[in-house]
Amino acid sequence: MTITTDLSIISLIANASVVVKLVMALLALVSFMSWYWIFRKSFAIRAARTKTNRFERDFWSGGDLNSLYQSAVNDRHHAGAMERIFESGYREFAKLRGKNMDNVATMDGARRAMRATYQREVDELEAHLAFLASVGSVSPYVGLFGTVWGIMNAFRGLANVGQATLAHVAPGIAEALVATAIGLFAAIPAVVAYNRFAHDIDRLSIRFESFMEEFSNILQRQLR
Repeated sequence: MTITTDLSIISLIANASVVVKLVMALLALVSFMSWYWIFRKSFAIRAARTKTNRFERDFWSGGDLNSLYQSAVNDRHHAGAMERIFESGYREFAKLRGKNMDNVATMDGARRAMRATYQREVDELEAHLAFLASVGSVSPYVGLFGTVWGIMNAFRGLANVGQATLAHVAPGIAEALVATAIGLFAAIPAVVAYNRFAHDIDRLSIRFESFMEEFSNILQRQLR
């Protein structure tokens, strides 16, 4: 074989030691899972943003609250996070108001209902972000472990060689460095995606909180 063939990526992976192969396989699996959740989370956040924009447009267009509530109840499976927050708050408000509760208790109940739904919706949006953060922080070190192990094997192999040359040690070091490259390939997209998703979710959560405050003011005016 030529030197170029010996140092090809496929050849380096095939000739790597068992430990280095296990590290590469683990990193490849983690990279595949992270890309899966990157695409899933990207679509989920985009859908949440679109539904939030649509509901805000309908809510502030001056429509009747009862009509909006019935629409949210009838289309619950396709409703967005903000629409479900509105539904839970208005349902609790109407229930307590029908029981002739005092205004403070009615508003407290509506706010608690909206806050509980808000927490569930944000938790759903943040699901699997911790996995991306773990991949981004741990993968380089896992790849580095494979690299260190491979370099150790490369230098141990020199003990059986009478005269050590670069040709003897280069393949072992090269195959070890592939583990670091795979670790970085898994880590970099995960870190970028995590930072982006965390920013988008923070912006959505701020919009949800602002809506809850504004909707609470509207309900309070109705009680008066």
